[in-house]
Amino acid sequence: MAKNKQYIRPKGQQAGYRGNPNADNSNPEDDDTLVDIVEVKEQAQDFFERHQNLLIGGLAVLLLLVGGYLAYKYAYQEPREADGMEAMYKAEFQFKQDSFALALTNPGEGMEGFLDIIENYSGTKASNLASYYAGISYLNLGQYGAAIDYLNDYTAYDDITPITKYGTLADAYAESGDLDKALANYKKAVNSDNNFLTPYYLNKLGVLNMKQGNNAEALINYQKIEADYPQSVEVKDAKKYISLLESMS
Repeated sequence: MAKNKQYIRPKGQQAGYRGNPNADNSNPEDDDTLVDIVEVKEQAQDFFERHQNLLIGGLAVLLLLVGGYLAYKYAYQEPREADGMEAMYKAEFQFKQDSFALALTNPGEGMEGFLDIIENYSGTKASNLASYYAGISYLNLGQYGAAIDYLNDYTAYDDITPITKYGTLADAYAESGDLDKALANYKKAVNSDNNFLTPYYLNKLGVLNMKQGNNAEALINYQKIEADYPQSVEVKDAKKYISLLESMS
């Protein structure tokens, strides 16, 4: 007759260790976790049921907003950008021929001038660029107030036109007699490093500084031309003014 074997748990081993068929394998923490998951699921389902109209409505509004933006961008704004740039080619041609009045209002061939492009394509890059051209055109026509207005409307996104924008604004302010604003804008124009434009406006800044009696500042302007732009066409005048200003100090 086989002897009954007595099951002996090793010292320190808790009930339920693997291999004991009579052990209690349940874990209170597992029960708590299961209850928590069920409660969270029930709460989420209850929240959705109570707010489903609001949630669905919010999603519908979001889809409408996204769809409206995409429709505006691809079906309206981008075609206007292309049309505006295409419409400007004749005005640009007249501008390059120094026919500034024609470029502004009547470039020919039934095409729009810069002023029409500014109005008809507002909010586009074409309209912004037309403001830049219009400002320079008005400066050349001697209408300095209009030049200042249109140049201030222009927003530059490249490396070159910020220099020419502030330099042309300075020219317009100088011609209209506002030398302080002219000086401020020339300083913005020379806050750059362009081998052609920077020495050009440094020279103008030096002339204006001398006109206002700022000889020390003018000397700095001309010394910068000599040191940083020795190959520029302005360096000859810069050396002449340096000698003059040094002799006066």
